[in-house]
Amino acid sequence: MIAVIGGSGLTQLANLEITRRKIVRTPFGEPSGPLTYGHLGEQEVVFLARHGYGHTLAPHEINYRANLWAIHAEAVTRVISVCTVGGIAASLGAGTIALPDQIIDYTWGRPSTYFEGAQQPVTHIDFTHPYDEETRQMALAAARDAGVALVDGGTYATMQGPRLETKAEIDRLERDGATMVGMTGMPEAALARELGLKYAALAVVVNPAAGRGASARTVSLDDISRVMEESMGGVRLIVARMVERHAGP
Repeated sequence: MIAVIGGSGLTQLANLEITRRKIVRTPFGEPSGPLTYGHLGEQEVVFLARHGYGHTLAPHEINYRANLWAIHAEAVTRVISVCTVGGIAASLGAGTIALPDQIIDYTWGRPSTYFEGAQQPVTHIDFTHPYDEETRQMALAAARDAGVALVDGGTYATMQGPRLETKAEIDRLERDGATMVGMTGMPEAALARELGLKYAALAVVVNPAAGRGASARTVSLDDISRVMEESMGGVRLIVARMVERHAGP
């Protein structure tokens, strides 16, 4: 079964035929909200709003461990993460939907592993390629089917938030090789890998990053809201086609 984690701008799937909601308890506390079950076409899907259904959780306040644990406990094998980012690369203009293939973690203080505590053995995971390639290819094929432009590849820099970045910070991220910047990519991707979930992200570029293009002097929050609303229709089409294509593990 597929799970969709919705970020800013996607607190619900408008095309999801909801069948039930389920509160899942985890050893790591409360998830962002109940899991919403429903159907997209003939396929069952689980949806979770990352920031809560009222968008009340800031990026650093999200209980990522509980979210991924709850999803995994429901026999989900594949996760589509939807997130919003700022475009660092000039090619990632506002309204672009991208499919990152790499990530850099600049966050701090977020519980970021299930393998800790006196009773847990020291465990390392391979994170060379942080996103599941099979799921990425499903997204690319789904976008082609839906007629939605999708940029293949990119490096997602995950910042702590909740404030937006300075121009100097974005300059640094660009030197580090990042092409987009957001606040929720980690530790979510690493936790999914620890649980064996096939995880990929659809990143919606909602503004040029600080100091770039229309954000050269200031980042317009009004523009972000407008672009977010306009772009999520394409995301929903991609997600629907991915769910249709998903059969088995």
